[in-house]
Amino acid sequence: MSTFHANIVAGEELPARTFQIDRALLVQYANASGDQNPIHQNEEFAISVGLPNVIAHGMLTMALVGKYVSDLAGGSAAVKEFSARFTKPVVVPANAVVELNVSAKVSQNENGLVKLDLYASVDDVKVLGMAKAVISTS
Repeated sequence: MSTFHANIVAGEELPARTFQIDRALLVQYANASGDQNPIHQNEEFAISVGLPNVIAHGMLTMALVGKYVSDLAGGSAAVKEFSARFTKPVVVPANAVVELNVSAKVSQNENGLVKLDLYASVDDVKVLGMAKAVISTS
């Protein structure tokens, strides 16, 4: 059951959430997903291929934004669509915690569906573009 109600209107900003990303989370995600690309764990390798440092998996970033949407919706069953494009890498320096800030704005609420424009950033730099979701209110 969705937590959205019929009185949510276009233009309304929804509560933001911050997710913390560190190197330990990158290792956990790599082990769970099977994506052991060294750009996500080896600083020397990441720099050698032109990256500023180790970067988070794009799909980890998207999964955290998806968690935000699912939590807003009251569960994944209410999420009807979710999409985004990767625009900037999430750089995760050693011994640091990076904060992924996620928020949403209602773009439409019609016929039992709420359309959201999603915003994901690190240090005020947008890391996902064209991020959108559709949530059922019924």
